[in-house]
Amino acid sequence: MEKSYIKLIFGLKLKQIRIDKNLSLFGLSKLSGLSKSYLNEIEKGKKYPKPEKIIVLSEVLDVPYDEMVSLKLDKNLAPVGEILKSNILNEIPLDIFGIKESNLIDIIANAPSKVNAFISTIIKIAQNYNLSRESFFLASVRSYQEANNNYFDDLENEVKMFSKAYQIDLTKPVSSNELLEILVEEYGYNINDSELSKDEALVNLRSVFVPKTRTLLLANGINEAQRTFIYAKEIAYNFMNIESRLYTFPWIKFRIFDEVLNNFYASYFAGALIIPKDRLTSQLKTFFEKRNFDKKVFIEIMENYNASPESFYQRLTNILAKEFSIYNLFFLRFTHKSGSEKFDLTKELHLSHQHSPRANESNEHYCRRWVSLSVLEKISLSKKEHEFDIQISNYISDKTKYLVFTSATKDPFKGHQYRSISIGLLLNKQLTRRLAFLEDKSIKTQDVGLTCERCSIKNCDLRQSSPTILEKKVKNREVETIVSQLNSKFLS
Repeated sequence: MEKSYIKLIFGLKLKQIRIDKNLSLFGLSKLSGLSKSYLNEIEKGKKYPKPEKIIVLSEVLDVPYDEMVSLKLDKNLAPVGEILKSNILNEIPLDIFGIKESNLIDIIANAPSKVNAFISTIIKIAQNYNLSRESFFLASVRSYQEANNNYFDDLENEVKMFSKAYQIDLTKPVSSNELLEILVEEYGYNINDSELSKDEALVNLRSVFVPKTRTLLLANGINEAQRTFIYAKEIAYNFMNIESRLYTFPWIKFRIFDEVLNNFYASYFAGALIIPKDRLTSQLKTFFEKRNFDKKVFIEIMENYNASPESFYQRLTNILAKEFSIYNLFFLRFTHKSGSEKFDLTKELHLSHQHSPRANESNEHYCRRWVSLSVLEKISLSKKEHEFDIQISNYISDKTKYLVFTSATKDPFKGHQYRSISIGLLLNKQLTRRLAFLEDKSIKTQDVGLTCERCSIKNCDLRQSSPTILEKKVKNREVETIVSQLNSKFLS
């Protein structure tokens, strides 16, 4: 077992015993003859005393030696011990969040009971919502993206260095053949397009990489944009010398946090290579200056790149924040099976703050007035390759408005399955200055809610459930008002 864990546990136990005995560090120092600074270092998990000093502490504290050195913690500290023992502090690179491990350990050592209560609460919440280890890792990466406005200069520079080194012309669409040649000639890859289709269990996989033979297995149903993105990710792993990585796309499971983080880095690199920042920024500037919203031009910009709508919208979250100072935005991905009433929010990103809409974990019904959902219903009927729509969503409960762009496409690997990708921009003075077409009357405005259970919109013909949660809140407020009146009445 790691020495650091043993030192931390001993320090936590010593502090708990000292406090239970109503002793200060100064008092324990006088009783034991050990210096106050030395005892403080022990309690913070920085030092582990020699056996003879443990004997002294066990005698003055009247605690058996074996109990002092035991790694078993009582119920008050057990959750903290589990967190430390799980190696989670080492597994998650705290430095990417600007946190020093030593500072976190100090917090645990200085207030173990409060930290224990906090950890226990988090564990219970995670259990109630079936939060898996993978979900926790993904949430951590999402928080990392949001903390950096989903823009990373170092990755953008890696793409520039790669394009220069391999003479990739970023003013033109990047093709899969260009990247394939680099994978084969430079990195010794072997490409297999037939193996994955032999097993039905692998129907959802786009690719599998076999490192021993450097073989990349590809699903034979992928299109040019998907193939290009997969090749770009593989190049990212090699060009940036990333060793801890995932070998399937999409992922099956994560072993360690580094795999999750590096998967994000490779995906970002791929998006930045296929959709170069300078080129897209120039196109968006021209588009935003138009007085009227031109759907055809927007789609032309999107189709100008060898990328899926999802990659394009993801790239917008990088560019809008960095180049246009549009930080108040959200990104959503919904999936829907034709003929069903279920809509699943499978991916989300929020910059600046937790915007509406957002995922709910209570089996509530998402508002059917969202353009993200309406385009899914539209494409499931039209059977087109791509459906696009735009809407100003007026969130009644939050008193906020968002300009929402949405694209829906068919899932090529799942029958009758569709997905929509949306990006929503908060309507404020800053956005009005940036986007000249916001005054365009052809852009429809729709009053929307969060979920049917929380929605105050009356006579909604799309409602899937009565506003039960909202009604409960109204009733509680009514009771509070009556109780307040009763207090005033009988006060005199």
